[in-house]
Amino acid sequence: QVQLVESGGGLVQAGGSLRISCNASGAIVTINTMGWYRQAPGKQRELVATMTRFLLRGGSTNYADSVKGRFTITKDTSKNQVDLQMNSLRPEDTAVYYCYADILSGGSTWNQNEFWGQGTQVTVSS
Repeated sequence: QVQLVESGGGLVQAGGSLRISCNASGAIVTINTMGWYRQAPGKQRELVATMTRFLLRGGSTNYADSVKGRFTITKDTSKNQVDLQMNSLRPEDTAVYYCYADILSGGSTWNQNEFWGQGTQVTVSS
């Protein structure tokens, strides 16, 4: 079975930086899209940043307008890993950050499914 395991996060003052990482493991054939969403208390889950054609060349990177210029998403395809470097953090960035991946997986039979990590808390104090 496929698993997404996140690491990083924590508490930081406004203007500070944090880095969160996510590793995908299991019977992975290919990863189509991988990235990050977040959910603040009382709000809907929203896209933060994603990378398409994750294990291939020629994919695209997408950012929420609210994080452009401050957050950077990167990948290490040898580890099936996606990182999110968050700079110039603001109190409104406080949320649980979830790793997301659209993965083709399986052994003799392949299935395409969406997977989510358990979430990691990022708290930015003012």
